Amino acid sequence: MTRVCLIGDPDYTLQYELLSRETSREALTTYELRRPFENSIALRTVSIGAAVSLLNDLQWYLTRFVDEALIKHPSLSTDEWLSRPLAEELRNGTLEPAETGEYCKIYGLERESNPSTAEDAPSNGETTQPDETDSSPVRPRLVEPLYVRRTDGELPTYDLRDVEETLVVRLTEAEYSP
Repeated sequence: MTRVCLIGDPDYTLQYELLSRETSREALTTYELRRPFENSIALRTVSIGAAVSLLNDLQWYLTRFVDEALIKHPSLSTDEWLSRPLAEELRNGTLEPAETGEYCKIYGLERESNPSTAEDAPSNGETTQPDETDSSPVRPRLVEPLYVRRTDGELPTYDLRDVEETLVVRLTEAEYSP
């Protein structure tokens, strides 16, 4: 299954903005929605093509309320996400999967310290997902992206903040801005 994660613009409450509008609500109604990060919505689709098509259907809303649209396909990586433009290039066949790992953006994942709910929050968006209607679990927040280039198969260490976890997003060369 391919995962899609929409990270909301901090000026808006993403879940409210997407679900309060009929067109986007109808586009999302067939999916089980999750909230792996602060101000985010995540879901699963059957393929990269289906993920890109859904994002195309939601374009008007993405432009207004979303900072980042991420896609993860397990055949490419189990722990790294793809940017939307990179996923589109893969779907269109203009880029091969082996060519996707050089340019990346690494986000720090910052959590509020609350030991009673920290175990409920996802780790790199992969562990138990909190219920999207429950506001009590602590959800990590994506902070300060670091643009990096993979050399000899290794990514540099995230060093913009002291964080325990990071989230890696593969980018197209055009998106890469060191």
